[in-house]
Amino acid sequence: MILLLFLVFGTRLAYGQAPGQLKINLDKLATRASESVEISIDERLLKLASKLLSSSTPDEARIKELVAGLKGVYVRSYEFDKPGAYSQTDVDEIRTQLNAPGWSKIVGVRSHKEGENVEVFTLLNGNNIVALAIIAADPKELTLINIIGPIDLEKLSHLEGQLGIPRLGLEGIKPRKE
Repeated sequence: MILLLFLVFGTRLAYGQAPGQLKINLDKLATRASESVEISIDERLLKLASKLLSSSTPDEARIKELVAGLKGVYVRSYEFDKPGAYSQTDVDEIRTQLNAPGWSKIVGVRSHKEGENVEVFTLLNGNNIVALAIIAADPKELTLINIIGPIDLEKLSHLEGQLGIPRLGLEGIKPRKE
C-alpha cells in the first residue's frame, strides 16, 4: 500500500500538473454531502481504458478516438439534502484558477428561478483547446469537471455519461467558425 501511494504521488510530483489541470480540494464538501462522486483518471488510466474499448462498435470507437489524446479527466460531484450546504466561497479557489491567463468562459447559463448555474471554460494554446472546466451548480448539487488534453468540442458531447461525466447538455455547444 505504501509503495502504491509513493508511486501515485511520486509520479505526480515528478511530472507536476498538466497545463489546465485544476487544483480541486473540496474534501470538506464531501463530508457534508449526502452523495459524492470523485473521479481522477490520469493519462495512464485513460490509455488503459481506451484499450478496453472496441473500435468495431460505433459509440465505443468515437469515445476511444476522443479519449486517445486526453491527459486526464477529473470529476467532483456533490449532492446535498438541503440547500445552503455549500456556498460560492467553497468554489472560489477553482474560480480564481479559471481567471488565470489563457482561460476563457465560453458558456454561462444562469437560472434565477431554479437557482441553477452552469459555466464552461476553455484553456487555449494558440487556436487549440488544451483543457476544459465545467462548473454546474444548483442549490442542492455542485459538479466540477476538468478535462485535460486536446479537445474537440463537437466530439466532447460523446463523453457525457461516460467516465463519470454527467449529462450536461454539451451537445448544444458549437465552436465559433473563424
